[in-house]
Amino acid sequence: MATNRQKLRGQGWFAQPTYESLTHRAAIRAEGFTADVFQNRPVIGICNSWSELNHCNLHLRTVAEAVKRGVWAAGGFPPEFPTISLGEIYMKPTTMLYRNLMAIDVEESIRANPLEGWTHPGLGAGSSRRHGVRQRRRRGRPKGQVDSPAGIG
Repeated sequence: MATNRQKLRGQGWFAQPTYESLTHRAAIRAEGFTADVFQNRPVIGICNSWSELNHCNLHLRTVAEAVKRGVWAAGGFPPEFPTISLGEIYMKPTTMLYRNLMAIDVEESIRANPLEGWTHPGLGAGSSRRHGVRQRRRRGRPKGQVDSPAGIG
């Protein structure tokens, strides 16, 4: 999969002849994965905000499993990682106070882990300030229309 392409970022964690790389491989193997799941495969993180405290996100456990199957089918390795779940029903005074915290949580998890890419089944395009998914309103554009990273949209 990684032939004739730029070296995969995750290989820096798993494929080096160092003690640190050995411990990374051992940790993945201890979770029940075989050695070939992280060799020359892109590591695509599945960020999940599923929580029993947030009825709006109850379906995300099932959605994340479907996304994982798709990543496996496409030749990737899909580890799942959590983020905080923001539900208006229980959180007081409002979830608006925690949205930036959620973005920081996701961004730092992406930066700190061996991920080539990531997805969050329950977040919209404006949920992260990183990786070019920032939404901006432009003067003269209809409300709700946003810029995409490639200038499409």
